[in-house]
Amino acid sequence: MRYRRALVTGGAGFIGSHLVERLMHEGLQVVVLDNLSVGKRENVPVGAEFVLGDVNDSDAVTRAMSDVDVVFHLAARVSIRASVTGFYEDAQTNLMGTLNVLRVCAAHGVKKFVYASSMAVYADAPQPFPLSEAYETAPISPYGVAKLACERYAALVAGQSGFDAVALRYFNTYGPRQTFTPYVGVITIFIQRLLRGEPPLIFGDGEQCRDFVYVGDVVEGTLRAMSSDAHNEVFNIGSGVGTSVNQVAALLCARLHPDLAPIHVAEHPGELRNSVADIQKARQMLGYEPRSRLEDRIDEIIAWNRRMA
Repeated sequence: MRYRRALVTGGAGFIGSHLVERLMHEGLQVVVLDNLSVGKRENVPVGAEFVLGDVNDSDAVTRAMSDVDVVFHLAARVSIRASVTGFYEDAQTNLMGTLNVLRVCAAHGVKKFVYASSMAVYADAPQPFPLSEAYETAPISPYGVAKLACERYAALVAGQSGFDAVALRYFNTYGPRQTFTPYVGVITIFIQRLLRGEPPLIFGDGEQCRDFVYVGDVVEGTLRAMSSDAHNEVFNIGSGVGTSVNQVAALLCARLHPDLAPIHVAEHPGELRNSVADIQKARQMLGYEPRSRLEDRIDEIIAWNRRMA
């Protein structure tokens, strides 16, 4: 199905702004809804319509939804670690905000809803083997609990209201425009510390294994989900390659500060030890194929962080 007008919630943020650019390149009119709590107005491309507002504000969501036929819901409080103590605030945005967007979708005749879920919905894995979409969903953080609940709400509401819903479980996304915070984006956090001449801080032994996926690949997978006939499906969107936090730190230290060594501190609760994506389902049903390797993109990410420092 060819869509004409898209809404991207969180479209002034990291992944959202890259998605907006690609949608516009594909010829869609794009509306961005963002409260700018983390996103930046300058990230919104010229030509996109911008609505300043929160996903919990029904009036703002309704304004942004005018004449929209496909919705990409990326707005969220993206912090597994912060959700442990701030579980109420996490649920207020990530659960109730999503339900508000779904409610407005149902009332406005939207045709498709693409939901940005997370690898945090999975149970922890004993080894860094690739997790398929059928792997146990037993989140160990409030963030993961809300994301899993929203996947199921989206499927339920879409089925009752007559629109398609697809949930995409994003793995550890990296790339330009990732806002620095102390909680999210280990690559950005390590780069920022090294640029200040400070060693990376690694929580735990550093052997926790992650699937680092470039933002351009995530956007490609998201566009393919939009164009697909897949209905009420869930897909992993990752690289399919596992990399330990120690390997990331070694790569960045070698590039930026070979004389510095990482410092290990106590690990945090709520974070998965092993989360690597099995992407066979997305390959088969969406034609998704990640093209970027971390070691080939790292200089681009370092350069962007230098410019922003």
